[in-house]
Amino acid sequence: MIRKVKSEASVYASTDMVVASPLAVRVPQAVAMLGISRSKLYEFIQSGEIEIVKIGRATLLPVDGLGRFLEKHRNIQNPDA
Repeated sequence: MIRKVKSEASVYASTDMVVASPLAVRVPQAVAMLGISRSKLYEFIQSGEIEIVKIGRATLLPVDGLGRFLEKHRNIQNPDA
């Protein structure tokens, strides 16, 4: 009996994989996403500008909340300037 075996690469290429984006991230990921310092992030959290979710000892930052924060602080450049 002859059996054809797909290579590992072709198996992965033909597989439909759904990669879900996270609902929330931890502080180090949020710092990297926003491009600000850890202390500045904590200032925004303390002032209430960035929301957090505490689960046990973990501090999570909802990704949609980070998006709203960025939209609120977006500087739109004047296209005529």
